[in-house]
Amino acid sequence: MAKKLLSGDEAFAEGVRLARPEVISAYPITPQTIVVERLSEMIENGSLKSEFIHVESEHSALSCAIGASAVGARTFTATSSQGLLYMAECLPYAAGGRFPIVMMNANRSTALPWNIYGDQRDSISQLDSGWIQAYAENAQESLDLALMSYYIAEHKDVSTPFMVNLDGFVLTHTYETVYVPSLKLADAYLPPYETENKLDMDAPKNLAFSAGPKHNYIFKYKEHRAMLRAKDVIAEAEKRFYEIFGRQYTGLLETYKTEDADYILITIGSIAGLCREIADDLRFSGKKVGVVRLRYLRPFPTEELTLKLKNAKAIGILEKDISFGNEGTVFTNVNSALFQSGLNIPSYNFIGGLGGQNISHEDIEEIFSLIEKGTERVNFIGIGVSEE
Repeated sequence: MAKKLLSGDEAFAEGVRLARPEVISAYPITPQTIVVERLSEMIENGSLKSEFIHVESEHSALSCAIGASAVGARTFTATSSQGLLYMAECLPYAAGGRFPIVMMNANRSTALPWNIYGDQRDSISQLDSGWIQAYAENAQESLDLALMSYYIAEHKDVSTPFMVNLDGFVLTHTYETVYVPSLKLADAYLPPYETENKLDMDAPKNLAFSAGPKHNYIFKYKEHRAMLRAKDVIAEAEKRFYEIFGRQYTGLLETYKTEDADYILITIGSIAGLCREIADDLRFSGKKVGVVRLRYLRPFPTEELTLKLKNAKAIGILEKDISFGNEGTVFTNVNSALFQSGLNIPSYNFIGGLGGQNISHEDIEEIFSLIEKGTERVNFIGIGVSEE
């Protein structure tokens, strides 16, 4: 196992190399471009044997990946922001076709105004597309998710495309120490891709066909059931990952000091590290606070989350997203989980980081204070009444 200094983009590219995709469809967009650049260099120097296809658009990138997956190839592509939205037509095609494509998305704000910095509105807008969605916190998790995503997506009980999300610039371009496994260990973890869901001259079948209401409904139900089954496969993938690589992950969510916490802040992505630091500071001053990081938004960890929240006096949800005219989408999902579990816990939404706006140490402290005191249902960090 090699120790390297890598950005989140580079770490993810290393993870993809270890997964040995047979086809990579690539189109550049900031801040994702480094991933496919590094993969092209790996193919050029011989460390990765793959067909690298430089397509003319993001729509074509995913269309190409669908075609490759339809003949049984392990495939990869990557995108960000407007590129993901340009792909939007193809996302349900991949999910409905049950093609286990892995895609890395560099979370970036969507236009207008144009902005290259990171928030999470791009991927969260596509939660209903049928893709598994995971959110990495750091470069090491990025590499590891690249490997685990193939294991999960290609599992016969799942057969569902997988989107791994990395916070733009905060994670994609920040350098950290990363442990890169050997190809031998990676091969022991991830077997070659095999599927019957492919075009095959020896076993002809119809893929990507039309279906009327009677049958279409059943196909959609099967998609839903496969997404729910992914929960067990995620646990299986992480258990196997620990056995082979020695790094342990915590399933659909990660908790920090929540066992006796009165006030809990829930978030996703790289901001979770700062939230834990502030929780430590507040614990030192006698405040019983904790943090939950949602590692997956699809499948959503309803049962797992409410189990961790059941003794809290109040909770807050911090997200880099807003469903205009309503509230943050993560907040909506968390409140649905609370309702399903019969938990009557005050919950408050905190919207921040849009367009890459900084979320500071002081902001997190203030959020914890507002969770304890009570506040408006939806709060925009750093925007006062005079600015509304």
